[in-house]
Amino acid sequence: MSRIGKQPVPLLKNVEFNLGADNVVTLKGDKGEGRLRIHPEIQVELEENEILVKRPSDSKNHKALHGLYRSLLNNLVEGVANGYKKQLEIIGVGYRATFNNGVLEMNLGYSHPIYFVPPEGIDIEIDTKSRKNPIIIITGINKELVGQVAAKLRSLRKPEPYKGKGVRYLDEQVRRKAGKSAAK
Repeated sequence: MSRIGKQPVPLLKNVEFNLGADNVVTLKGDKGEGRLRIHPEIQVELEENEILVKRPSDSKNHKALHGLYRSLLNNLVEGVANGYKKQLEIIGVGYRATFNNGVLEMNLGYSHPIYFVPPEGIDIEIDTKSRKNPIIIITGINKELVGQVAAKLRSLRKPEPYKGKGVRYLDEQVRRKAGKSAAK
């Protein structure tokens, strides 16, 4: 029995719900507009400011789809109402990032700068004022896309365990290793 799928998705204030042809759900909110194509066998209904997701049977496949689409709808409602944000911190001598003309340029200790063009629907800002290390702020309405972009940027120079240099999430704890001990 899908416990997640049974829960209704609360429709937040200032979010408009529309169910179109081919089971396409459109949600409009303060941050933007999002669409989600629902599997043809899963039904979506709006009742009293709550979105209900229903399945036709108790088969294993239908239970899995039931919980999946309920979670995807919940993430979309949250995204169009409030948005999602990930923050990355760049730590290392000479490591820096700038964002000009829609292109993120990162110097991460390689012999060349790395250029990254964010996909549509993703906004990137660089904060150099609040902390001594630059912070890359990634925002958008699609939770999956925000996380994917953050993971891609982190993978360009993962934090290493000896000095802790690299790109890491703002709240990430890096396990440090002891280096070589001096010869006696």
